[in-house]
Amino acid sequence: MIRREGERMVVSGALTLANVAAVLHEGNAAIGEGVRTVDLAEVGELDSSALALLLAWLREAKRHNRSLSFANLPQGLTTIARLYGVAELLPATSAAVPAQH
Repeated sequence: MIRREGERMVVSGALTLANVAAVLHEGNAAIGEGVRTVDLAEVGELDSSALALLLAWLREAKRHNRSLSFANLPQGLTTIARLYGVAELLPATSAAVPAQH
């Protein structure tokens, strides 16, 4: 689900209510260890709980006095964020950065 690449965290698979709690804890740990970018290029299925997850990770980064940005936000997620009026809260990197394998 989460793979670390230095200060980058690559999230893959589904981000739905069924698994978001486990992903939250794994991501929080990575943020505490210095992750600064979350790459969502490999995310498949998602629902509105994915948006709550990203907002929670932003709070976790703030708690550690760190910035956090998101790369490759899925279109469905940006649509949900716009509908909820929180799109401006999701700092996106200016250019898509391909995941390194």
